[in-house]
Amino acid sequence: MAISIAVASGKGGVGKTSMSVNLGLTFAQMKKRTTLLDADFGMANAHILLGVKPDFFISDALKGTVSITQTLCAGPAGLTASRELSNLGYKVLVIEQNNYLGGGYWLGGYMMNPVTVREPAQKIWDELGVPYKKVQEGLYLTPGPHAVSKLIAGACDAGVKFLQLTKFDDLVLKNGRVAGIVVNWMPVSALPRNITCVDPVAFEAKIIIDASGHDSVGVKRLVDRGLAEWKGMEPMYVNDGEEHVVHKTGEVYPGLIAAGMSVTETHGLARMGPTFGSMLYSGKRAAEIAAEKIKELER
Repeated sequence: MAISIAVASGKGGVGKTSMSVNLGLTFAQMKKRTTLLDADFGMANAHILLGVKPDFFISDALKGTVSITQTLCAGPAGLTASRELSNLGYKVLVIEQNNYLGGGYWLGGYMMNPVTVREPAQKIWDELGVPYKKVQEGLYLTPGPHAVSKLIAGACDAGVKFLQLTKFDDLVLKNGRVAGIVVNWMPVSALPRNITCVDPVAFEAKIIIDASGHDSVGVKRLVDRGLAEWKGMEPMYVNDGEEHVVHKTGEVYPGLIAAGMSVTETHGLARMGPTFGSMLYSGKRAAEIAAEKIKELER
């Protein structure tokens, strides 16, 4: 379970950044997975002490200068969609509530290490440089960590930006379309209400891709307002489930595209179990649709 430590003060220049950076370095040296977030939107300087030069800051996302397209959650569908869009020249920001990327792509079924795809999804592995072996006609296998790390690297190399430990809270609706999302710091939801009365912030974007898996968080906010339907996943049928999730990937409401398992849950499709080909192709299809919709908006 993740542990969150907040360092705060009502006055500047008292050592918050120095303490936070040193705490982060100490935990990292102890082999703890550590994320350091400098939430000073105006004068963040943790990067200076760490000797790094980030391309963007949280303030860039808040001002809308980073994101044209936003993707909810960095599983295989979300990462693929983000990589494809970034390669097309769009600015993409991925919102992920965990401190790690990849969703369930790290492991296969029953917590076994290998993951599988069915033909022709191995072509996407070829694009990413993922080594794999053919285990039977039309079925390919590789270690999960290799598959997901190559996909994460591919998204990063394409220019995708990530905002982790960030929880989706709501949608921005303007003029009959989704125009952004409302987010908050993930630990806020895990702490007592009386000490975490923290207002969220809103990010505007031309397109939102809901790749949040079974949770379908963006779609469900529309359902809450009577603007969309959500049917829930049907029992397992691999062939039927994989085929239809790609075909059904698309705009659920103007400005919001469902991808991956969010499609399965939204449209009541059959689950397909621990095989990931349709997730990758659903991500590709979501990117194609997003690019088309952005062009329509810009005409």
